[in-house]
Amino acid sequence: MENNNVTMDKIVSLCKSRGIIFQGSEIYGGMGNTWDYGPVGVEIKNNIKRAWWKKFVQESENSFGVDAAILMNSKVWEASGHTTSFSDPKMDCKECKTRHRADNLIENYCSKHKIDGVVVDKMTNEEMENFIEEHKIACPVCGKHNFTPIRQFKLMFETSRGVTQDNTDTIYLRPETAQGEFVNFLNVQRSMRAKVPFGIAQIGKAFRNEITPGNFIFRTIEFEQMEHQLFCKECDDEKFYNLYKQKAWNFLVGLGIDQTKLRFKDHDKLAHYAKNACDIQYNFPIGWSELNGIHNRTNYDLSRHQEFSGKSMMYLDPITNEKYIPYVVEYSIGADRLMLTVLCDAYREEKLEDGETRVVLKLAPFLAPYKACVLPLIKKTHGEKAKALHTLLAKYFMCDYDESGSIGKRYRRQDEIGTPFAITVDDDTLNNGTVTIRDRDTMKQDVVKIKDVKNYILSKCEY
Repeated sequence: MENNNVTMDKIVSLCKSRGIIFQGSEIYGGMGNTWDYGPVGVEIKNNIKRAWWKKFVQESENSFGVDAAILMNSKVWEASGHTTSFSDPKMDCKECKTRHRADNLIENYCSKHKIDGVVVDKMTNEEMENFIEEHKIACPVCGKHNFTPIRQFKLMFETSRGVTQDNTDTIYLRPETAQGEFVNFLNVQRSMRAKVPFGIAQIGKAFRNEITPGNFIFRTIEFEQMEHQLFCKECDDEKFYNLYKQKAWNFLVGLGIDQTKLRFKDHDKLAHYAKNACDIQYNFPIGWSELNGIHNRTNYDLSRHQEFSGKSMMYLDPITNEKYIPYVVEYSIGADRLMLTVLCDAYREEKLEDGETRVVLKLAPFLAPYKACVLPLIKKTHGEKAKALHTLLAKYFMCDYDESGSIGKRYRRQDEIGTPFAITVDDDTLNNGTVTIRDRDTMKQDVVKIKDVKNYILSKCEY
C-alpha cells in the first residue's frame, strides 16, 4: 500500500541521510537559508537543469543560451529599478528577535484559518500592520504577538570593487538572471542573425537577502534560476504569453509531477512593468506556493536599458523594415524550488506484503541520480564480474556500485535515492552471461543478457 503523506521533516531527514542536501557550513553551526548539495543531490539537480535546457533551448526553435556575469555594471540595476524599489516589508518580533515578512504572516494566517478574499499584494504597509494587529497574528517562532512596525529591507547584496579601501565602487550580487539576458539582446540578435520572435535562455546563480525561517530549500539567499525571455512584436505578446503558460505546465507534467498538485494563479497586483502575469503553484507540504512565473513584461526592460545606456534597442524587421523595441514574455523557475517539488512529489512510503515499510523516491528515470546500481550477490564470488560491468556502464550513464550488506538492504538504499534499476550479478551471470534487473517501482525482475544491459537501461531513461 502506497502513502504519499510527506512532510518537510521527512524530506530534510532523507536528504541528509542519503547525501542529497546538507546544511551549509554545518561544522560551524550552519548559516541561515544556505544549503549544500551532496553527491546524490547534485546529480538530481543537474538532471533537472538538463531537462529544462533540452525543452526550452535544444528543442525550442530560435532560442539561444547565454551565461552572463554575476557581477554587472551598477547602472544595470538602476535601469531595472532594483536599487530604488527592490525590498520586502519586514517586521521584527520583539520577544524572540526573529524577523518576518509581513505579507507572509498574513498569507499563512489566512491559509490556516481558511479566510478568503484577502489580497495581500494590494495592501499598503499600514493596512498590513492593521490586519496583523486586528487578528492578533502571532510570531511563528515564539507564538507571541509583539511586532515592530513594518520596515522595507533591501533584498540586494552589496559588495565593493577597488584596490584600496578608500577608493571603491559599490556593486551588487545579481538578484535575478533576467537582466543578463536583456543586456545581451543586441549581441545575441546580431551574432546569431536572430529574427523576432526569438528567445534567450540562461541558468545561473542569483542572490537575495531573504529573511524567511524554515521551509528548507524553498526560499534561500543563494539560488539558481532557469529563465527564458521571448522577444516578440507587441501584437503577438498575449499569444506568446498564453503559449508559454502551457509550455511551462507541460514541462512540469513531463517531469512526472502530479497534475492534481499544480494550479495556475494569476497575479492580483501587477508589477509596474507587467501587462499580464501568473504563477504555477505546487501544493507543497507547507501548502500551495509559487513554483514558477510567466510574465508579459512589455517593452519596459529594453526601453529602460536603451534610456540608461544610450544604446538603441530597436529591432529592424528585415521584411517590413519596421523598427520597434520588442516586447518580452518571461518564463522563470528556480532550479532549487523545482528540486524541492520533485523530491516532495516523488516521495513514497509503501507497506510491503511482509509488513516492512520501504521509503522510495519514484523519480522519473531521466531525473534519477544513478540510472542503475550494480550489485554482486556475493562479494567474493561475483565482485570481479560486477565491477567490470559497472566500469562498462559508467561510460554511458551515472551508475552506482554497492557490495555492502544483504541484497535486500542494498535494494532499500537505492530505493531511497530513486535509482530506477538494480542489476544483480550472480551465478547465472558467471554461467550464462545474464543478470537480473529489478524495477524500482514494481519490484519485478527481468533477466537480461549482459550485452543488452546498456541499451535496456538507456531505452528506459530517455527524456
